[in-house]
Amino acid sequence: MKKTIYFLILPLVVAIGLVFSFAPFADGSGANREIKNETKPSPKPLSIADRKADLDERKKWEASPDGIMYKEWEVAPEGKKVQASHDKIKKYIKAFTDMEAVVTSLTFQRNGKSSGIKWLIVRINDEEYMMQFIPKEFEQLKSLNVNDKIIVRSRSAGYSPNHPYLILSGDYIARDNKILFKRDFSKNNGC
Repeated sequence: MKKTIYFLILPLVVAIGLVFSFAPFADGSGANREIKNETKPSPKPLSIADRKADLDERKKWEASPDGIMYKEWEVAPEGKKVQASHDKIKKYIKAFTDMEAVVTSLTFQRNGKSSGIKWLIVRINDEEYMMQFIPKEFEQLKSLNVNDKIIVRSRSAGYSPNHPYLILSGDYIARDNKILFKRDFSKNNGC
């Protein structure tokens, strides 16, 4: 049950995260997050009313067109493949440790869309993964070429039926022991 809830809520979290990561603040600083290494008290267990409200929201979403489409994708071969690719690297994401990758595309465009979003496609352990950047961030990666070997670290990943691969947050990218990109989480005071 928890796994099902996780797979239902994850696309929403990813979508919200993507919206906030590309929406500029009033001061133009962008929507970066700060990750602090401090211990936070464990959250209180949800009350029965809160659990019922969460369950009701989930059922409402599952009945929506987006929820139906996601559930169909989740059991389709494409969805299962993306979920399996996540299983292969989730321990690296959880620990925020190095993953050896090979660049397979610097020019990927999702469904022929030519928006300002830039995609880096990499292969890790024989699986393809996507990383999304705004043009300003992608500028730091302009020295990369297809078949370059890089080190990637990611703090999160997300599924979407609109994307052919698992979407990794590109939080750290290095080549030949030189950092090419490192996401700055200190700009917005932990928002």
